[in-house]
Formats: sequence, C-alpha cells, structure tokens
Amino acid sequence: MRDKVVGYILQNQVLAAILVVAFAWLIIEIREVLIAVFVSYILMAAIAPYVEFLRRQKIPKPIAILIPYIITIALIVLLIVSLLPFFIAQIGLLFARLPVYIIDSANILGLKLDGSSLAPIATAEFGNLSSGIFSITGRVFGGVFALISIFVISFYLLVYREEVRESFATLFPEKDHAKVASTLEKVEDKLGNWLRGQIILSGFIGVVTWIFLTLYGLEFALPLAVLAGLLEIVPTIGPTIAAIPAIIVALTISLPLAALVTGSYILLQFFESHVLVPRVMQRAVGLNPIIIIIGIITGGKLLGPVGALLAVPFLSLLVVIYKNLE
Repeated sequence: MRDKVVGYILQNQVLAAILVVAFAWLIIEIREVLIAVFVSYILMAAIAPYVEFLRRQKIPKPIAILIPYIITIALIVLLIVSLLPFFIAQIGLLFARLPVYIIDSANILGLKLDGSSLAPIATAEFGNLSSGIFSITGRVFGGVFALISIFVISFYLLVYREEVRESFATLFPEKDHAKVASTLEKVEDKLGNWLRGQIILSGFIGVVTWIFLTLYGLEFALPLAVLAGLLEIVPTIGPTIAAIPAIIVALTISLPLAALVTGSYILLQFFESHVLVPRVMQRAVGLNPIIIIIGIITGGKLLGPVGALLAVPFLSLLVVIYKNLE
C-alpha cells in the first residue's frame, strides 16, 4: 500500500511539487525544534560510550545513564558559579575599551580612525553581553527552557536508544533494516567523536591561550582565552578570528608584544592543526577545509551563530549517510 501511494505521488508532478513546498515550509517553521533535537542527538551520541562502559560494570541502566548527566551538569554549574561573574565583568570591560584599543593600534601603525564612529558599534554589538548568562543562552538556544529540553530529550534518546533505532529502521524496506541500523550506529559514532574531540580541543586551546597571555601580562587574558576556546569550535577560520582582539590589545602596549602574541597564536594553531587535530579528531570530521568554510558560512547565513556551530557535525552526518548509500 505504501509503495502504491509513493508511486502515485511521484507520477503526479503537481501533487509532488505541492508536497515538497509544504514540507520545506514545515521545516522552516519548526527549525528551532529540529535544531534542539539535533543538538540532543549529538549530546546523546557523546555520552553513550560512557553509559555503555558503566553498563559493562553491571550498573543498572537508569543509574548508568544518570551518572554522566549528573557529572556534566555539576561541572557546568561549578564553572558558571565560579567563573561567570568575573568573566562577564571582564568581557564587558574589554568591549567597552575595544574602540580605544583599535584607535591606539591604528595610530601605532600610522593609520587614522574616527573613534566616535567605533564606540556606538561596540556598544550596540556587545553591550548586552553583561546582562548575564541567561540572555546569552537565550540568543544561542532560545532560552533556558530550550537548554533544559535538550538535556531531557538526549536523556530519553539514551533510555530508548535501541527502540529509536528499530523504529527509524521500520520506515525503510525490510531488506534495508540492517543497513539503516548500521548507518545510524556510524552516525552516532561520528557525532559523538566530534563533540568529545571538540571539548578536548577547546579546553586545551583555552587553557594554553590563558597561560601565555597571562605570562605576557596582557589585560583581559581570561575572556580572550575563553573566546579562543569557544571559536575553536569553528574550524579553520575560528582561531584566526580569536587572535584578532588579542593582537589589538597587545598593539596598544608595543609592537614587539603584538608580534610575540601573533607568533604565539600562529605556533599554537600550527600545533593544534598538525598534532592535536590528527590525534583527537581523526575519526570525527575528515572534511575538506573548503567544504567546512562553505558549510559554516551557509549555516551562519541560514540559522545564525547556531547554524555556523552545527555546520560541521551536520556535514559529517551527510557524509556518513552518503557513503552508506553506496
């Protein structure tokens, strides 16, 4: 019956076109929900190996699932409580002074800039950062409720992991069930490796950046290091963007310090690209840098910052599906 319905739709071009347009409209209307589900799926895929390890230790399934979540939430709360107030104050002060830093840096390089035009831009773009973590979370995920929903959805995806796989496989012909299940397993492995590897890379880059900026005596070492760690999520172009504000701040002190900071970022990026990424992310991404950049730009254009951040795992998912279609 299903095959007959599909055949009829494909033969009726007008009906097929209407269904395609309706489906595209539905996707656009529920894009926030789809993003939350995709993020939940990535989180589930990252936590699943730890749950499986605990299950092998004869720990009951509900407890084995709860333990990684409790540890994750405890670490997040600990970081927020201990670092957030200082970080918010520091980054607010940094962006308030950024126009002055840019003008001073331009003067050192022999350029002339109009400071009156830079201050309103900085205020408009970054002034709301001091309003707290909830507003920042709201801009990225649509609010605290969406963030809680992501954790809840990922939790239930873990609880009913096998059932979800089997239910999804039933959407395809019976002869393809095994292949669909195998593809889903590979997708989970790919996305989980990406998130775990990204956390390691971002943490390493953030800590090392904070150490060398602190040793150089640079102001705002912590927010600049956090920025470097966060932008590490955006491959290829993220580290370059993260280096710019640090170089601008260093330029206001001296050209040699700016050169030292620039060299440090280049060396760190070289080490990350040639040592860390091959070891940590070799199983995760494996995409051409040009494809990554195009994907990030497209994702950012369509969905803003969230689209840019999720472009790489989404492209990885498409690659896995494409390879398994052969």
